Amino acid sequence: MTNGKRKIRAARISLATALFLATLKVLAALATGSLAVLSSAIDSLLDILMSGANYFAIRQAELPPDSKHPFGHGKFETVATIFQALVISLSGLWVLYESSQRLIHGTSLARLEEGMAVLLISSVVSWKIARYLKATAKATESSALKADALHFSMDIYTNVALVAGLALVLWLKTPWLDPALSMLVGCYILFEAFRLVRHGMGDILDEQLPASIREEIVEIIALHQAHLLGYHRLRTRRAGSQKIIDFHLTVCKNFSVAEAHKITDHLEQRIRERIGGSDVTIHIEPCSRLDCDAGHTCSKPPQPLKKGPQAET
Repeated sequence: MTNGKRKIRAARISLATALFLATLKVLAALATGSLAVLSSAIDSLLDILMSGANYFAIRQAELPPDSKHPFGHGKFETVATIFQALVISLSGLWVLYESSQRLIHGTSLARLEEGMAVLLISSVVSWKIARYLKATAKATESSALKADALHFSMDIYTNVALVAGLALVLWLKTPWLDPALSMLVGCYILFEAFRLVRHGMGDILDEQLPASIREEIVEIIALHQAHLLGYHRLRTRRAGSQKIIDFHLTVCKNFSVAEAHKITDHLEQRIRERIGGSDVTIHIEPCSRLDCDAGHTCSKPPQPLKKGPQAET
């Protein structure tokens, strides 16, 4: 199964799971009157919206490049991530508002045991789907699925905390604990939304790839130093799960176009093999050595590869 099909399948499963959990929690919230359960239900309702947006974005991201999008459609995933973060922020603000109102005006609760049971079931289901989405996101390097996995992971922590809180409400007979705990959940939701925005904005603003990937690119270039004199202006960025890489390469000025093309073609292929989902562009530059002749004397000695001053920009 291709990465694209794996991502689409994972998005479908995520959407179906969100529908199931939202229905379960809404019924429990109506039965118990608990704001803690209701806040969790609203979070699951938003998961439906976000999982649906993810499914659409992933399908669009897998479309091939066209005349309007020569670099492909990978950033549809990034847009979906930002959208999810904004929706999560609104849900967090709503939970904080409702919690403050119930703390001020008071609240009445009933059948909390049923609400606790629903939250525990939800935690188990969320744990299963979060593991699956996280593994798929890692294998396919999908930012949208990573965000989806984060939602379900967040549900686990909040649900367990809410169950503990509702147990305290039953034990201590203190209904104000319900909105107080919901306020903590609201703050946590806003924190996670901020993390998603930060991740998505990194892609939109063309933040460079992690240092580990850039170092791997340099290692691959160094393996071909017998034919190269140096490199500079190494630039990297991400578009969804696609990694876009380009740099300038210095070769002997007496190489023919065919020879230079053969070197770059081989190097691009090696980078694509080592770094999955990469789109590589190499710009060739001739050496400026005065002692260089038609025998390519400048490229014969296997000396350490030179890195230009703009290699990491």
